[in-house]
Amino acid sequence: MEFLSQLHPFVVHFPIALLIVYACCEITGIILKNDFILKMAFVLLFIGVVSSVGAVLTGNQAAEIAVIKNVEWASLIEKHEDYATITLWYFFAILVLRTYLVLKKKFSGTLKYIFIPLVLIGSFLIYETGDHGGKLVYDYGIGTKVNQYEISNESQSNSEIE
Repeated sequence: MEFLSQLHPFVVHFPIALLIVYACCEITGIILKNDFILKMAFVLLFIGVVSSVGAVLTGNQAAEIAVIKNVEWASLIEKHEDYATITLWYFFAILVLRTYLVLKKKFSGTLKYIFIPLVLIGSFLIYETGDHGGKLVYDYGIGTKVNQYEISNESQSNSEIE
């Protein structure tokens, strides 16, 4: 399953982009009272949540492999994983609520304005998830070829010592 872990850096950018653009469209559509933008926001939310599932699944696989290679990374990876899971469930809840309101034709008037703080909170969760993931990559080199080279050299030098 190492194949799935290698997909994580590629897959993860889709939900980030889709959900941030969703947030922008949702807020813009509500403020401008533009139904087309609101419908587009709904589609972006749906696709963003679906792609988030792929990002979380590939990330979980990548986390297992990274922790096996270096146990010290476990707490850092766990924080990133927690934020990613919370973000997925948070946007899933927004999707369920928004779908319910649209189907019941209650997504109108002042009720729409509740979604502005909701998407801002969701955007903050995306930021925190990305910030922790960025630290893992840029500060510790997790998942990079440089890191894989260092680990293979460490294991070779450890076997030479023994």
